[in-house]
Amino acid sequence: MLSVSNNFLRLGVLSALAGMSLGVWMGANEDFTLRTVHAHINLLGFASMMLFGLFYRVFPSAARGWLPLVHFTLSVLGFLILMPTLTLMFLQKPFFLPALIASEIMLVTSMLLFTVIVFLATARGSERVAI
Repeated sequence: MLSVSNNFLRLGVLSALAGMSLGVWMGANEDFTLRTVHAHINLLGFASMMLFGLFYRVFPSAARGWLPLVHFTLSVLGFLILMPTLTLMFLQKPFFLPALIASEIMLVTSMLLFTVIVFLATARGSERVAI
């Protein structure tokens, strides 16, 4: 069974590893062309996905139903499309602009859904796990 919390946490740490590896590579080569990609991997991949995963862990009832699955799907697809298209753009290689725009729309929509999920889960009387 899909655990939204576990999957966000796993993707978060994988993103941290990828973002840090890119940072090390940039430093070793003294080529910081992809610094924006590095920042996006760390922010959208590591920070956001870890926070999503931790939120769903603290509010397990928020992880039930179709809304968290749509949130997860849009977050992951948007991230996986944005990173290569952004990379190609900064390397001044041909890239597919509609894919870049679509990924940005997916990511903003996923954050909008997460906002709804947070407000619903933190309403009075919602189940929460003590930390």
